[in-house]
Amino acid sequence: MPALQLQVLPGVLAILRLPPNHPLPTTVFSALNGFWAMTRTPDELSLVLPEAALASFADAETALIDGGWQAIGVVGTLDFALTGILASLALPLADVGISIFALSTFDTDYLLVKANTLMSALTVLKAHGFIIINAD
Repeated sequence: MPALQLQVLPGVLAILRLPPNHPLPTTVFSALNGFWAMTRTPDELSLVLPEAALASFADAETALIDGGWQAIGVVGTLDFALTGILASLALPLADVGISIFALSTFDTDYLLVKANTLMSALTVLKAHGFIIINAD
């Protein structure tokens, strides 16, 4: 497989945990542009939002919030038959103690890392053969 290209997405993100029966905060999502995610399980409602959106999120005070994350995305569409993509990204970072929050979409995969570990994470990933296309 050729080396995968990675791209750092703009902005700082927050991860929120709400009760599983919490109503969907549709007013927040209608105002968002760019990267955000929502996952509901029987145990929780998890949201990934730009930190700047927290000011307009009325229920932020009732949520558990962990801020200061930045997203790194795999560029392009990944075929569902491919295996080991997330592992190839996560394992080198785990080996050096960098925590991740992983997200997948229909097309591709994303890793969220704490903003203060972003440059270290990119250095590690580059050393493992990934191509970083927009690191400043």
